[in-house]
Amino acid sequence: MPRTPGRSDVPGGQPLTNWAGNIAFRAARVHRPATVDDLREIVASSHRVRALGSGHSFNTLADTTGDLVSVAGLPATVEVDADARTVTVGAGLRFAAFTGAVHAAGLALHNLGSLPHISVAGACATGTHGSGVGNGSLATAVRAMDLVTADGGLRHLRRGDDDFAGAVVALGATGVVTRTTLDLVPSYDVRQWVYDGLPYARLRERFEDVLSAAYSVSVFTRWQPDEQAQVWLKQRAGDTAAGSGPRYGEDRAPGRWLGATLADGPRHPVPGMDPVTCTPQSGAPGPWHERLPHFRPEFTPSNGDELQSEYFVAREDGPAAFDALARISDRIAPVLQVGEIRTIAADDLWLSPAYGRDTVAFHFTWIPDTGAVTPVLGAIEEALAPFGVRPHWGKLFTTGPERMRELYERYADFERLTARLDPAGVFRNELIARYFPR
Repeated sequence: MPRTPGRSDVPGGQPLTNWAGNIAFRAARVHRPATVDDLREIVASSHRVRALGSGHSFNTLADTTGDLVSVAGLPATVEVDADARTVTVGAGLRFAAFTGAVHAAGLALHNLGSLPHISVAGACATGTHGSGVGNGSLATAVRAMDLVTADGGLRHLRRGDDDFAGAVVALGATGVVTRTTLDLVPSYDVRQWVYDGLPYARLRERFEDVLSAAYSVSVFTRWQPDEQAQVWLKQRAGDTAAGSGPRYGEDRAPGRWLGATLADGPRHPVPGMDPVTCTPQSGAPGPWHERLPHFRPEFTPSNGDELQSEYFVAREDGPAAFDALARISDRIAPVLQVGEIRTIAADDLWLSPAYGRDTVAFHFTWIPDTGAVTPVLGAIEEALAPFGVRPHWGKLFTTGPERMRELYERYADFERLTARLDPAGVFRNELIARYFPR
C-alpha cells in the first residue's frame, strides 16, 4: 500500500518514503512546521532544504540529505474572493480539501488532475495537469504565490512580475511556496461517459477528433497488439456536442461512437480494479470537482502499488508519436498496468512540459518494479526523440541533462533565476544539481 509522507517518526523504524514507496528519503531531519514563521526559521538555519507536499513524485525530486520540510502542517487557508474570482489556499492543501468550498461559492477551477489527493504546491511546481484541448495545466491557474526565500525571507510574486513565469513550475528550486492564489471561473456541472472497445485503427485515424471530443478526454490503453482503447469523456452539462464527440441527450449518450460501445456500468482505468474508487460515470451530472478527477478523494487513487512516467509531445505530433509507441508495444505491455493519453493547452511557464506548444501527454502506470521498467523508459524516450519529447519532472525518466536543456527555450533563464534567488544553493539537491549545474 502507498505510504503517507510528511512524518519524521515512522512506526517500526521504517524510513520516510514517497507515495509509491519506491523512494526512501535520506533527510537528516524531517520537519512539519505549523506556521510560516516556523518554516522561515528552519530555512534560514539550514544548509540544504527541500519541500514535500503529498509525496506523489516518483523520483528523487523532493529528496535531500539535509532538511526535509512537509508543508502539510502549514495553515489550511481557504479564502474565496468571489468578486476577483480567485481562491487563496495554503500550498500544502490537497485539491480535495478546498474544491468543495470553491464550488459552494458558485465558482470552479478550469481544470483538475486525475487525483484530487495531490497538493497544490507540488502539482503546480511540476507542471501536473488534467486534460482538454483548451485546458492549461493546473499551474496556469496560479495568479500569485507567497514563498519563503533562501535566507528565510518572504516574497510575493504575481502574474506579470519578471520572475513569475520561471517561479511557478520551478521544481522547488526558487523557494518554499506557502500560499497560492488561483484563478476561478463560474461553477459548472459535468457528465462523465465511458466508451469501451475503440479500435486502435479508428483511434489512430481519428486521433485529434477523439482527444477533442469533450471538455476533458482520457484515452486508456494497455498497448497490447490488436487491443482496443477505453475513452473517458467528461462533458460540461448543457453542451450537446464537442467537435466530433457523441451527440449527447439530456441524460444519455449514443450506444455506439467511432466503433466503441457505451459502457454498461462503472469502469476503472486499471483492469481488474474495483470502480467504486472512481468518480461517477454513466452520464450522472455532478459538480466539476466530483467529475474531472478520475478518482474519489476518500479512496486510494489508481492502483496504489505502481510506478509512473509521462511524456509530452506537440499535439500536432500526437498521431506519429502514437505510431512510434505502437512499434515498441512489445516492450511496453509486459511491465504496464495501463496507459493514458491526454491533451494540455500551451502555456508560457518556463519549465512546463506544455511550454510554447499545445501538447499530447502519454502517461504510463507501471508495475512496481524499477529494474524492469527502467530499460523500457529508455526505449520510449528513443522512440519519441524525433518529436522533442519532454518527460514529466516528477515521474520516472532517464533523459539526461544535455538533452533536457535542448527541450526548453528558457532553460538558461531558469538557471540564472535560481542562481539569483538562491545563490548558496539552499534549495538544491542531487537531481537539481544534475540538471541545472553551476
